[in-house]
Amino acid sequence: MSNNELKKKIVKWAKKYKFSNVGFTDIDLSIEEERLKDWLNNKFHGDMHYMEKHGEKRTKPELLTPGTLSIISFSANYFDFNTENPIKVLQTKDKAYISRYALGQDYHYIMKDKLKKIAQLINQHTDSFKYRAFVDSAPVMEKPIAEKAGLGWIGKHTNLINRDNGSWFFIGEIYSNIRFDIDKKEDNFCGSCSNCISACPTNAIVAPYKLDARKCISYLTIENKGVIPIKYRKQIGNRIFGCDDCQLVCPWNKFAKKTDISSFNSNKGLDNISLLELFSWSEKKFKKETESSPINRINYNQWLRNIAIGLGNSNKSIEIILSLERKKNEVSDINVIEHIDWAIEQQT
Repeated sequence: MSNNELKKKIVKWAKKYKFSNVGFTDIDLSIEEERLKDWLNNKFHGDMHYMEKHGEKRTKPELLTPGTLSIISFSANYFDFNTENPIKVLQTKDKAYISRYALGQDYHYIMKDKLKKIAQLINQHTDSFKYRAFVDSAPVMEKPIAEKAGLGWIGKHTNLINRDNGSWFFIGEIYSNIRFDIDKKEDNFCGSCSNCISACPTNAIVAPYKLDARKCISYLTIENKGVIPIKYRKQIGNRIFGCDDCQLVCPWNKFAKKTDISSFNSNKGLDNISLLELFSWSEKKFKKETESSPINRINYNQWLRNIAIGLGNSNKSIEIILSLERKKNEVSDINVIEHIDWAIEQQT
């Protein structure tokens, strides 16, 4: 079977496993190498020190996986249109806002399982096939690779946008030792729009196509393990895990499609739940409720820290003050206690 015929089959298999798009590209990321160096030199990665590691493996796929000649990039829609309207949740101060990608099951495992199944099918149709599958799990330049493969363009908010699917999708890759014909890179259709820049609560998009993660609410509530700077707490509002504001205002998301992967649907009511209810969870309940969720990326203390900020930003309530004081007496982590004290101060 020719590589071109195999490529057509892969596109067919991608649809079978409910990927929204698939594209093929080479391994030249030399342009991205300079952009990455500039981003790191500006310290925009904050405490994500893993971004500095692995030498050139991140921008030279053949060093990460020797023998790689092509990369197959896949995307899968994750938005569940049956959830509570996200803007309505953001405007309801006593509700908890959780980034839409984290409402379903953990995409890392679901996507990777699908990629491995496609790799097995490829192996059945060719000799000496070698590969590695990745889903946000290794030093891989996922968005630039997807852009090169024609899955969309990187918007001013630094997320990937597709004309037919908006930006509510996950991406994953198969590094392959088969040389495929590459697909055409998508043009950039952001134009003069700057909605995402204006909408960012903490002004984390410091310039078009440039994000200072240290200011980003997703970074502050997930990657950041310590204290959330006071100067950002008011802007965080009720966002307790991630932030979607830049995507919510993107005009291309009027073309977003619902997910066809049932595992990505919200099934625990976290799309419309009160801050007080989540704050009442014990550590045992937190672990149980998030064990198969992207939320398990953070620990219980981060969870309480984030919710405390949300409660501090809620409408003043005796019930909230009592809940904060009760939890303060239960925990020992000094960072959590500091955030609870801040919340109580906002409530009084």
